[in-house]
Amino acid sequence: MLDVCLLGTGGMMPLPYRWLTSLMMRYNGKSILIDCGEGTQIAMKEKGWSPKPIDIICFTHYHADHISGLPGMLLTMGNAERKAPLLLLGPKGLGRVVAALRVIAPELPFEIECVEITEPEQSFFFDGFRIEAFKVNHNVLCYGYSIVIERAGKFKRERAEESGIPMKFWSLLQKGQTVEWEGKRFTPDMVLGEPRKGLKVTYCTDTRPTDGIVENAAGADLFICEGMYGEPDKLVKAKEYKHMTMYEAAHLAKRAKVSELWLTHYSPSLLHPEEFMPRVRKIFPKAVAARDGRTVELNFEEEERSDVV
Repeated sequence: MLDVCLLGTGGMMPLPYRWLTSLMMRYNGKSILIDCGEGTQIAMKEKGWSPKPIDIICFTHYHADHISGLPGMLLTMGNAERKAPLLLLGPKGLGRVVAALRVIAPELPFEIECVEITEPEQSFFFDGFRIEAFKVNHNVLCYGYSIVIERAGKFKRERAEESGIPMKFWSLLQKGQTVEWEGKRFTPDMVLGEPRKGLKVTYCTDTRPTDGIVENAAGADLFICEGMYGEPDKLVKAKEYKHMTMYEAAHLAKRAKVSELWLTHYSPSLLHPEEFMPRVRKIFPKAVAARDGRTVELNFEEEERSDVV
């Protein structure tokens, strides 16, 4: 099960009824945060989730509305007596930006590791999942992210028995490990069936539409994408400042054949995003004008999905 919460949906500045865009996910005991603008801590508190167990924070880029909440978040983690190291992941310049922000958060009881993305597309592997970063098209260096959970095939007892594999090694093989024993080599494919469908969530914001977004979001169970403007006359402004309209996001979702689209990163002038959804859904029917705190539990194919709005 993958818990997904869009903590905030605003762009540029927090509003009394809308926090800045930030996404938090929880899987297999790990917590991942993408972007941390001003007010992210409050959005997290309103949701009832804690910043203490966050293991990884990814940044799309270094505009203030995506990173200015980091010093306070770090201090809150420290005050919660966090000891475990924290991994920060982001475009080139991450170390320099974090060092500057830490002038107001200099003493922390845990270590911070900054890992900078060096390629247009780059994958980072963790226990049970991977994070795929891909470059998008904003007026500064900016990346989108996919969280991918692959799922091995079911364990086949008969295959293990036919191969003469001792039972004591079955659980290791089922977990993907290779076993060497008495001159024999046992591999996971000897006991597992065909790989099953996993889970994928793709998040991108502050960008013009690109083919790379379509390729990286392809087949996602959930695509969370910027829909900064809904007014048809704002397309020129979106192009000028390298943002995206709701309709462009819907076309990306359609091309990528995702299961569902959540729109986010609304302009402060976009007071009622839901007003524009009938037109958006003509392009992509499974589109949602997300609100702060929108949550979903994504389960594997045989299991039921649970939405909490």
